[in-house]
Amino acid sequence: MSESCPCGSGLQYNACCQSYLTHASTAAEPVLLMRSRYTAYVKHDINYLIDTWHPNLQPEKWRSEIAESCQRSHWLGLTILATSPGKTPDEGYVEFAARYLAEDGCQRTELMRERSRFLREDNRWYYMDGVHVQTGRNEPCPCGSGKKYKKCCGQ
Repeated sequence: MSESCPCGSGLQYNACCQSYLTHASTAAEPVLLMRSRYTAYVKHDINYLIDTWHPNLQPEKWRSEIAESCQRSHWLGLTILATSPGKTPDEGYVEFAARYLAEDGCQRTELMRERSRFLREDNRWYYMDGVHVQTGRNEPCPCGSGKKYKKCCGQ
């Protein structure tokens, strides 16, 4: 039996993101690419991250920084907060929250919340860029705990 997929879909890895990371298939929509990229961070698959970053951004020049980031972080969970279409059928957005343990000597849990933009070229989706979203102290925590942010990931 396969392991659970790190992306939090509830599916087994071999029935979810594995086919993307092995290049057996490509993500058919932005949210699937987001989930597979998160899984690549968990599995330290730098090649997949670079391959799915829009080529105009020259992602290869960021290889060492991406690898270092993967080594410094232990990813704990992904929550998809929203998806929305862009201005054209070849643009889409995914807002997510990802929890991770920052291994910078302090061993503290962090929350990354971002609204990512994806573009489709030649029938393939790519990560383009993202905007970090701030969570208000009294808002529900985006990790899905049901607690206020200040009593959960915002501590």
